[in-house]
Amino acid sequence: MESKPWLEQYPEEIPSALEYAPIPVHSYLTEAASHFPDKTAIHFMGKELSYREVYEAALKMANYLCSIGIKKGDRVAIMLPNTPQSVISYYGILYAGGVVVQTNPLYMERELEYQMNDSGAKAIITLDILFPRVIGILESTSLEHIIVTAIKDFLPFPKNLIYPFIQKKQYGIVVDVKHQGNHHLLKRILDVAEAKPLSIDFNFEEDLALLQYTGGTTGFPKGVMLTHKNLVSNASMCDAWLYKCKKGEETILGILPFFHVYGMTAVMILAVMQAYKMVLLPKFDPETTLKTIHKQKPTLFPGAPTIYIGLLNHPKLKDFDLSSIESCISGSAPLPIEVQEQFEKATNGKLVEGYGLTESSPVTHANFLWGQKRMKGSIGVPWPDTDSAILSLEDGRPLPVGEVGEIAVKGPQVMKGYWNRPEETEQILKDGWLRTGDLGYMDEEGYFYVVDRKKDMIIAGGFNIYPREIEEVLYEHEDVQEVVIAGVPDPYRGETVKAYVVRKLGSTVTEDELNIFARKHLAAYKVPRVYEFREELPKTAVGKILRRALIEEEKNKQKDDKLG
Repeated sequence: MESKPWLEQYPEEIPSALEYAPIPVHSYLTEAASHFPDKTAIHFMGKELSYREVYEAALKMANYLCSIGIKKGDRVAIMLPNTPQSVISYYGILYAGGVVVQTNPLYMERELEYQMNDSGAKAIITLDILFPRVIGILESTSLEHIIVTAIKDFLPFPKNLIYPFIQKKQYGIVVDVKHQGNHHLLKRILDVAEAKPLSIDFNFEEDLALLQYTGGTTGFPKGVMLTHKNLVSNASMCDAWLYKCKKGEETILGILPFFHVYGMTAVMILAVMQAYKMVLLPKFDPETTLKTIHKQKPTLFPGAPTIYIGLLNHPKLKDFDLSSIESCISGSAPLPIEVQEQFEKATNGKLVEGYGLTESSPVTHANFLWGQKRMKGSIGVPWPDTDSAILSLEDGRPLPVGEVGEIAVKGPQVMKGYWNRPEETEQILKDGWLRTGDLGYMDEEGYFYVVDRKKDMIIAGGFNIYPREIEEVLYEHEDVQEVVIAGVPDPYRGETVKAYVVRKLGSTVTEDELNIFARKHLAAYKVPRVYEFREELPKTAVGKILRRALIEEEKNKQKDDKLG
């Protein structure tokens, strides 16, 4: 595994080995506030916060967390979209010595309860409209405190007065939470807490900064233990790849959710590390995004294929100036060549595909933005300080150029392991090498290609979806005899979730009824978009359902439809 042909492709501006200060993630906010105190750190729907303001707010959060009993190593969950509160909470937890548990705001009670119990989180920071969901699982978890905020808390006048009416119209509820007992208002915290630095010792290499939940082949989410070194090293690699960018001068579009490790590292941590201005959007809406780019002039735009596709297909695309965009790294799903070419034409910037996984903080490979050729269909080459190899599925030996095997990676961004799962950690981490579960090959020049996924994971719209989890929910329905979930090709989302269902004898359950049932227990992006009822499902001789056969059947059907 010593051969590294990709290093010969590196332009001279990118070092193969990086030097970065061995300081915890939050220390970079301290540095940014010291060197760029008045620079805008966050722009959010017209509201702007300087690096000094974000730093002081994070310190207030840290001191308050300590006052309610949060100690070093305690887990604190964040269940927020991209808002100033999400950044303040993230760094506040780290300043207090806590471990962040990123939680998807789309989670329903079942999913939230599992994650809180598995992580042992003592507190959660969430939105007012999500408060009833958290209250619903409070007694069955270890949560002791709920910190509540509202979108309006960081909106400028008069938007802060108008937004509650918009929220009521959208969600049909108004939640009035009082700052008392174990219920805390973030706005009140920022009014009463002190902004004083805390004296907490950190072990850069060993101390956890984050528990980032992902699924596994079993479908049960696992907490990926990421240390301060993991996150700092990966953000430093990202900075090295973006070598034309200037510290303190770039503006980065924060549309990738920070509860996803890609958005958290490649947008938030990178931005704070380099004192960039973050332009935050709480959700992706094509027209709002186009207007924001037109007005705020971001130079960096990390994203996912569905985001770029959504913008390119907007009927008013040509009405907006996107020429400020210089660099984009796409992740979360394969980037179609035509999308890359069309987006570069629309912006005159560079868009390249990257690759990674939650267990590697997340990025391990990317194509070059400048200075070298880009290989069509390739995920690029390993990042600085990162090794990669193709291993045999039979015996784990390194395979020669061109042969397909399992992609493995090794580097300082690779996780410490899975939270409370030593056996599963041992299966995926061997001698420092992370087995990705993806099948691929390397060409003679060191460029890597993904050809298939060893796991059954579905990637739809940039979200990782695990079939087993959805199957277990549908199996709870009284009319379902058998079910299998598969990811089938979708021109927009990459893949879409399809359920193949065998009804119980005499049942007439409909697609609508199953859909309503699924939505009660699953986040919206996990709910099947398509249901197909069958008399029986294809199985092996020992009764295992052949998921892959159904996927191939669907692909062939779509080919026939195109030819027809």
